[in-house]
Amino acid sequence: MKLRGIELRRVSMPLVSPFRTSFGTQTERDILLIKAVTDDAEGWGECVALADPLYSAEYVDSQQDVLRRFVLPRLAAHESQAALARFGAAAVAGLLHAVKGHRMAKAAVEMAILDAELRPLGRSFGRELGAVADRVPSGVSVGIHDSIPQLLAAVEGYLDEGYARIKLKIEPGWDLAPVAAVRDRFGGDVPLQVDANTAYTLRDARHLAKLDAYDLLLIEQPLEEEDVLGHAALARELATPICLDESVVSAQTAAAAITLGACQIINIKPGRVGGYLEARKIHDVAAAHGIAVWCGGMLETGLGRSANIALSALPGFTLPGDVSASDRFYRTDITEPIVLVDGHVPVPTGPGLGVTPVPELLERVTTSVEWIDF
Repeated sequence: MKLRGIELRRVSMPLVSPFRTSFGTQTERDILLIKAVTDDAEGWGECVALADPLYSAEYVDSQQDVLRRFVLPRLAAHESQAALARFGAAAVAGLLHAVKGHRMAKAAVEMAILDAELRPLGRSFGRELGAVADRVPSGVSVGIHDSIPQLLAAVEGYLDEGYARIKLKIEPGWDLAPVAAVRDRFGGDVPLQVDANTAYTLRDARHLAKLDAYDLLLIEQPLEEEDVLGHAALARELATPICLDESVVSAQTAAAAITLGACQIINIKPGRVGGYLEARKIHDVAAAHGIAVWCGGMLETGLGRSANIALSALPGFTLPGDVSASDRFYRTDITEPIVLVDGHVPVPTGPGLGVTPVPELLERVTTSVEWIDF
């Protein structure tokens, strides 16, 4: 495989409704897409970094800058091209190891190169990663609302659509009341979990323990990213399982968190951990320790969403992921829409990602295009 160049394309995607979490509110997504062009194919990648460094240190402008100045020049070097020709996308992580951090940029490049590698071979992402299912159950992430009635109306709508699990975003002042209201309205049979996005401290342990009364699947990332020991201490205080998100950025950090007793469940986000191949390693580490995993989302387009669905079809993904239908966040996606059927989304079977952008839809939302020749 000879890599000829990389296209960096920015698109602006308005959300169907504001999405509020403990760290801010999004009304649109400024997304960096990557197209890898080889002698044989074109492959697509999606950088999941947000516009501001609020979920993680990465933000979309920084990821485009590090790609342009450091990542892509390394991949364009003669010895890197030789490694890519021999090993394909499996060589990317090693070639970029000297560039510290910036996992979202690295993940997007690896995704694009893997897509370009698999398409001529007729192999799908799912087959390459080890998928064992042809469809996966989908949960839905429900943001913080202005009132309990608004929240209940939103949850009712998602349940009517058939989503298999509800995840409520929480923060101090918006936790016990919304959870209680959802349980009271929809009963104890609805799979329910909460996500704090690092909004609490260990001093809140007694308060968070009150969530045990609501039979939740998990509480996701209640404490700061670096506070793995704090999560271990909190896990001893709660009956509700602790799920780590931001704290797990590699298979190595996943293994350390498991060893310390900091989590019973892991949310695997490929962009956060540096790519789908590292995500598969985390899946394997978790499976070896009897730890459940599920695939989180970053409001991806149909490109990233399709890859996430393929990852979710691996055997260790035993909980519904945030791999919702396209219309959960976007009125019009840049690919053919992903559709929810009986609470599940189909695993793409076509070559590579199994989807490509629809040209006219892509052009409509494009704000800039930059070509980097190799």
